[in-house]
Amino acid sequence: MRRLALFALLLAAPAMATTGEMSVATFLSKADALKAKGLMALGSPDIKLLRAEGQAAGMAYGARLQQERAAGKPSSCPPKGARPSSNEVLAHLRTYPADKRTGLTMKAAMADYFIKKYPCQR
Repeated sequence: MRRLALFALLLAAPAMATTGEMSVATFLSKADALKAKGLMALGSPDIKLLRAEGQAAGMAYGARLQQERAAGKPSSCPPKGARPSSNEVLAHLRTYPADKRTGLTMKAAMADYFIKKYPCQR
């Protein structure tokens, strides 16, 4: 339960100067290292980094989705206020083969998540 609460904090706080360009491999590596530290991770600067990176990736997809909706071709149709849990995000990130994670950004992974989770009914 502590791990869930810790990781929920990672995705919920305001974005800093990140862009969502961190690789999935780096994100998972840092997240796993934080989880291994347990409560000792609370003082780690990586908490803020991952939090900001996750939010930046989600915000980038949100902006993309707004443009797609304006053009009448949304790539996904999430309900208003949809926010993935940290467990959902981590599970999604782990679906990528290890050899593909280095070349995949968090921005692309979050877009994939929403497209798979909330397909539009056509």
